[in-house]
Amino acid sequence: MTIKKTLLFCLLAIGFSFNLFSQILEPVKWEQSLNKISESEYELIFIASIEDGWYMYSQEEAEGLGPLPTVFEYQNQEDNYKLIGKTIEPNVKPKYDKVFEIDVKKFDGKAKFTQRIELINTDYRVIEARVDFQVCDDAKCIMQDKVFNISLDGSVVEKKAVSIDERSKQMSEALNLNVTGWDKYEKQTVEEKSNLSIFFLGFLGGLIALLTPCVFPMIPLTVSFFTKSASDPKKGLFNSVLYGFFIFLIYVLLSIPFHLLDSLDPGILNNISTNVTLNIIFFVIFIAFAFSFFGYYELTLPQSWSAAMDSKANKIGGFIGVFFMALTLAIVSFSCTGPILGTLLGSSLTADGGAMQLTMGMSGFGLALALPFTLFAMFPKWLNSLPKSGGWLNTVKVVLGFIELALALKFLSNADLVEHWGLLKREVFIGIWIIIGIGLALYLFGKIKFPHDGPLNKLGKGRITTGILVVAFIIYLIPGLTNTEHANLKLLSGFPPPMFYSLYDKASECPLDLNCYKDLEDGIAAAKAENKPILLDFTGWACVNCRKMEEQVWSTSEVYDVLLEDYIIISLYVDDRKMLQESDQFDYLRANGTVKTIETIGDKWTALQTANFEDNSQPYYVLLNHNMELLNVTNAYESNADAYLEWLKTGLKNFQSQKAEQNIFN
Repeated sequence: MTIKKTLLFCLLAIGFSFNLFSQILEPVKWEQSLNKISESEYELIFIASIEDGWYMYSQEEAEGLGPLPTVFEYQNQEDNYKLIGKTIEPNVKPKYDKVFEIDVKKFDGKAKFTQRIELINTDYRVIEARVDFQVCDDAKCIMQDKVFNISLDGSVVEKKAVSIDERSKQMSEALNLNVTGWDKYEKQTVEEKSNLSIFFLGFLGGLIALLTPCVFPMIPLTVSFFTKSASDPKKGLFNSVLYGFFIFLIYVLLSIPFHLLDSLDPGILNNISTNVTLNIIFFVIFIAFAFSFFGYYELTLPQSWSAAMDSKANKIGGFIGVFFMALTLAIVSFSCTGPILGTLLGSSLTADGGAMQLTMGMSGFGLALALPFTLFAMFPKWLNSLPKSGGWLNTVKVVLGFIELALALKFLSNADLVEHWGLLKREVFIGIWIIIGIGLALYLFGKIKFPHDGPLNKLGKGRITTGILVVAFIIYLIPGLTNTEHANLKLLSGFPPPMFYSLYDKASECPLDLNCYKDLEDGIAAAKAENKPILLDFTGWACVNCRKMEEQVWSTSEVYDVLLEDYIIISLYVDDRKMLQESDQFDYLRANGTVKTIETIGDKWTALQTANFEDNSQPYYVLLNHNMELLNVTNAYESNADAYLEWLKTGLKNFQSQKAEQNIFN
């Protein structure tokens, strides 16, 4: 059966690096059973046990650029039996998939498939079936298959002595590259990414919130209240510290409900953040926040809430009273902190860490808000160094309004990508950001005004500096409108739509228009002819991290130059469903004693990868000389361009050393 080949590129640049010599992955285990319905009807049952963090996909083909569907095939039907209906799979609703960035039907944990059959030949006793499927985690995808032999009378099906014909043996042997040099390189360890980055982003958001008209004036007022109203200085200091702690605690507590949701359904946070309807709602809300920042209206929580909190703070006193004072601040400052928190919420829920990253972000935000109230209470003389409230606070608020407009576009882009509306192609998205940037620059240089802006007699240093930075950012964005090598805006990775979602025709045969070969023999011949080392690139059309490597690492100038000038790239797509010519198809006897029929180009390259490198994950990179000797440790997903460049240069250096030694002996 021919399965539609899928293409995939990616949004975010979040990932990790690892290098392994042996990594045969088998994240799905299968069990088989049988239900006898009548003398001639049976129900075949196949149960997939899927490891945590992995997903397998429905038999239904996803719309657009989706995963390869699961396919069941039943052998020797002819006059022996017939299928009653289709293979039934779990009834699940489509949900967002981080790998393919669309809603797809996918299974985790356990998945039960059933197929009813009716015997035509009552003497036929063993049903042979096979399933081909794709399984992915958040970093990689692999192809797997499983063969079943189900006895209808309950007897044990003896394993047949597995053998392949002489022709298949020869073609299987041709896949063995006889790679040498494994003894020269040490296995490298995996480095995991921490949640500190989202904490510092939250802290930065809190610092920005401090500079808004809703929060900044509260610092001297609150600190003075605690230090002057207390019966003694120590108590005033203690209450100020307690006040800061409660501010921190309130924002941490806001993330707790998301942990409860996450425990009920680990994927629900991502579903919330990527749901089309919710993304459109977020888009509208952020537009509303932006115009509120511009000063056209004020968005606040009900005044009765803050009044009630303030009343309780005055009546109760003590610890609880201080807590209600902190809660009052959170409510009163919502019109300024709400949009920043919304940004933090959206970015955290789409990240791999889910609720934990949200807690880290909220902790950073709350800490940044709380610190000034504590520090200024400890050192009250510092209050004299604070700048006076004034028009600059409104300027900060308007600047945040422009930022909200830009961020609102991201939510609309999420919905557009999932539904494939084609409204916000990459160049359109970047073009709108440029227009927003121009508007912000004009505002900073005093060419446009908003309702709450006072007269601007002269431009301050802050406005000029910020305006220059905005202009520089606009200039940085402009190449993103082109169809050139400069269109890849790496600093914004994950914000604009992926590079494939473009107004331009992106039908290049090789990544980044590099010279590459899709056939192993042709690539080796070219390497010998040009006397260059080989970069063997095991990749896939449906491989997210392969696209990340190509767009974010290979595209860096130094890496690109080395790949273009010093290596012959052989890209082997392990999920290519294009059928081989019948004369090139054969049976491959795998190391576990099973036989794999090599029918497609992807089948061939998968067998080659596992046979030579005992690894079935992608991306997977190997540096080889013409004698199939390793030039460096094998490499996988390496997001650090400098490390990847060093890996390439080391391989090139080893290749040149080997050439020099051969010349001496010759």
